[in-house]
Amino acid sequence: MTATAVAHRDDADRRGVTINLRASAQVRDLIDRAAALLGQNRSVFMLDSARLRAEDVLLDQKLFSLDDKQYQDFLDLLDEPPKPTEELRKFLSAKAPWEK
Repeated sequence: MTATAVAHRDDADRRGVTINLRASAQVRDLIDRAAALLGQNRSVFMLDSARLRAEDVLLDQKLFSLDDKQYQDFLDLLDEPPKPTEELRKFLSAKAPWEK
């Protein structure tokens, strides 16, 4: 790879890639109002929103591969979760740090 190609790639990595979108003026204005409330510009707001949504979609695709016994054990746990321990009861009854 030539020095020019390396410099170009490093510059592209640092600046990122371009993503072009078309939207109605109404949607653009809605996005701009929401971004302003968070003190962000449109690009930052849209990229952050899209990234969070993409993470949610990908996390929802988690696949569990279980044999028949493991699947039945899993269903049993869902039907009868473990009983709360004294430690859990104490933790749940304590005030949150911001409530003290």
